[in-house]
Amino acid sequence: MRYSANHKLETREKLLQSSALSAKSSGFSTVGVDGLMKAIGLSGAAFYSHFSSKSELFSAIVERELSRSLERLGGEGAQDRQRLQCCLKQYLSMAHVEQPESGCALPALGAEIARSDESVREQAELWICRLQDSWAKILESDSLAWSILSQCVGALVVARMLASPEIQRRVLESSHQEIQRLLDEPCAE
Repeated sequence: MRYSANHKLETREKLLQSSALSAKSSGFSTVGVDGLMKAIGLSGAAFYSHFSSKSELFSAIVERELSRSLERLGGEGAQDRQRLQCCLKQYLSMAHVEQPESGCALPALGAEIARSDESVREQAELWICRLQDSWAKILESDSLAWSILSQCVGALVVARMLASPEIQRRVLESSHQEIQRLLDEPCAE
């Protein structure tokens, strides 16, 4: 059976998409190559025609997911401040807590990124710094951008660790209120 010219690219895209969803919902290290390939209906041996290693796949997932976060959450300047505030409200939502597979990769994969090799951490750093820089331009404050970025990711991690939806909501609401207070203060930088 002959495959179309785009078959390899389409298969790679399916593998990236499926693996990213799996990684964000269950963790990347929990599934082997065979399981990743089985999820898209192929054998484990086919994996190596797309990636040289599982680490290379993880690096591609990190790049893909964090570039998408930048697209959703980034902006160009002060005119995007209101849009950023709306995005932060959605970020700190119960829907985001309950659906890690469709949300930001940082809270879901941060610990695995931290344990990865240097190339994966460098890839993450590149995209995180781009997001922070985008927010710094919008907020006109480098430190405020780092602070809010850290608050958002941390709040989501803590909320996902908790069993009670009531306490999860309190974590999210408290974080959102604190971020709003910071945004309403005159810029100190």
